[in-house]
This record gives sequence, C-alpha cells and structure tokens, in this order.
Amino acid sequence: MLKNKMIKLDGMLMIGSAGRNIGKTELACALVKKFGKTTDITGIKVTTIEAKDGQCPRGGRGCGVCSSLDGDFWITEETDSNSHKDTARLLAAGASRVFWLRVMKKRLEEGLAALLDIIGPDAVSICESNSLRQVVEPGLFLMVKGRGQEVWKSSARETEEYADRIVVAGARGFDFDLDQIKLTDRKWTLQEKATAIIMAGGDSSRTGGDKSMLMIKGRPIIEHICDQLRGTFNQILISADEVEKYVFLGFECIPDKILGQGPLMGIASTLEASANELNFVVACDIPHIDIRFVRKMLVEAQAVDMVIPTTGNEKYEPLFAIYNKSALKSMNQVLSSGKRKISEAFAHCKVKYINLEAKQFTNLNTMAEYEEFCKKYDT
Repeated sequence: MLKNKMIKLDGMLMIGSAGRNIGKTELACALVKKFGKTTDITGIKVTTIEAKDGQCPRGGRGCGVCSSLDGDFWITEETDSNSHKDTARLLAAGASRVFWLRVMKKRLEEGLAALLDIIGPDAVSICESNSLRQVVEPGLFLMVKGRGQEVWKSSARETEEYADRIVVAGARGFDFDLDQIKLTDRKWTLQEKATAIIMAGGDSSRTGGDKSMLMIKGRPIIEHICDQLRGTFNQILISADEVEKYVFLGFECIPDKILGQGPLMGIASTLEASANELNFVVACDIPHIDIRFVRKMLVEAQAVDMVIPTTGNEKYEPLFAIYNKSALKSMNQVLSSGKRKISEAFAHCKVKYINLEAKQFTNLNTMAEYEEFCKKYDT
C-alpha cells in the first residue's frame, strides 16, 4: 500500500516492470531518444535493497555491489556510454546525465532526497523503478510486462494498481503508441485516444442555479474540471445548449439535438459529434477526477458498449462513466420510445459494471456539500 504523503514530481516519468529482462530499459531508451532531442532528460535507475545479506535484490548471489553498500544509500553517476549496463544504455540513448541510486528499502525517502539535491526537484527525468512509486507520485507511471506473463515480482505487485498504463512487451515491440506520451511545460502526461464530455446543461434546484459556474478558488468549477482533463484526452467537448456561455473554456460546445429531454439526449448528441469511439462522460459537479481510475475504465471499455461505476447498493454513476459509440444506436432507440433515463439503455447494451470507492468520487449535489468542499479545498 502506498504511503499517504508522497513527493509529487510531475517531471518524472517512472517505468516499472513485472519481471526481469522484459523491455523496461528498452522502453526508457526509446523515450529518451524521442524527447531528449528537445529537452535535457535525466536518466535514473533505482535498485532497492531489502537487506545487506549478499543476496541480489533481483535474485541469486549477485555482484556484491549492493551488499557492500556503505550506509543506507549510494548514488553514482554514469559516465561511460559504451558498456552494456542499463545506465550506460540510457546515456547512449541521449540522456544528459544518468544516475544509479542503490538504496535500502526503508530509506527510499532519504535516498530520493539526496538524489533530488543533485538533479533538482524540477528536473525532467525518466526513472526505472517499481519501489520508488511508494514514495513518489510521478507525472506518469508505466508498468512493463511480458506477453502472457502471469508471475510478477513482489515489488511490481505492490505498485501495479497505480500504473497509468500496463505496457505489454512482445517480439514485435510494445503494444503502445509512444506518440500518446506528451511532455508539456516539463510535465509528463499520457494522452488517451478518447473524448472527454463534460455535461454542463441545466440548472439544479438543490444548488439554486447553474452548478457548472459554482466558484472554487475564484474560478468556475467547470474550468477546474477542464484543467484536469486537458492533456489526458485528445478531444474535450462541452454538452450544453448555451454555447456562448462556455466560449471562455476554448472547447467545442455541443447543444442537444432536441431540447428538454434530459442528460441522455445530451450524451447521445455529444457522442454523435465525438471524434473518438471511446468517451468519458463526467458531470459538471465533480470537482476532483481520479484520472487513474478513468484510465482503468477506458481499458475495460475496449470490449463493451459502456463502463458504468457503481457505489454500493447498485447505485449507478452514469455521469462518471465510459460510453463507446456503439451504444449510440440503443440510446437513440430509447429516446425515440419516449423514455429519458440513461439506465433504460443498459438493457440494450453490453455493460461492464465497476466498483467505485467513495474516496475516488465526490460530487456536489447541494449547497451544503459545495460549501463543505470549499472549506476543505481552501485549507
């Protein structure tokens, strides 16, 4: 389980692996070559040591380097790009500097702090490690596994659920398009081939007005939502009839094809305008979005029409869900029959239900919830 307080390093792209010799360094080198042409990339390799007993952390007796560690950690800089070491390969690929951190598992924080003293907390880096994910929240965390691999090493199992993407390595390379990875303003992001649809239409009687314009730290809540989605999706659409109202966001606004028919019509109208098969629909009263959970839903949506989260007692969250364009026909049939509930379309689609924990989801249905959220957010 990850620790509560972690160091946030948006400039670090971390790569873990399910086992040995399955392509972690190959992926790291490919990314260094791609982004090192325009940005100074620091390469980092972390070897975590359980105990100084002569056993290699990867199994077997090892070379003795770890067992001879003097203190709790040891940082060395790679200067020879011609050897076959992983650190040398990173240097040869174009990294500006490369460091190897060998550290006792219980002293990861101290070892990281010493490394950041050398490279700086704002360094753009590509780091090979599983265990470091226990103390760092990187901009992006990829986990590499072999095709058909079922046995994972323990350090990978400990952090698997926090991976932004599981990358499968095979004889023909990776099942992953490197162009999806973006480095913008020294921050790593993974851009999904999917559309984010923000449902902004309609007033709410429980909040006394337009929820999309509730102010949080001086900005409308819908602007905060856009900020969280920007960079993760290659298209963002706003579902709303008052097009001019949302021009300031800079995204296309899609009005309902027929007014006054509720959110199902809004989803159907925007799905039709979407440039992608996969679409994440989110209500405008959800101030914090768990992007990693959304990524998991996108993966689950590859073989179904919808991925619908549930929050106990079969309570559905259809306005925090994934809709494939394949669901559009069923939605239109439901609307044509005079029905308006989103759930009416479930029976006509292949639906994957996925549990959504309370800590992953907060929506502001009432003014009391909004005021309570603002108190916590401002502290």
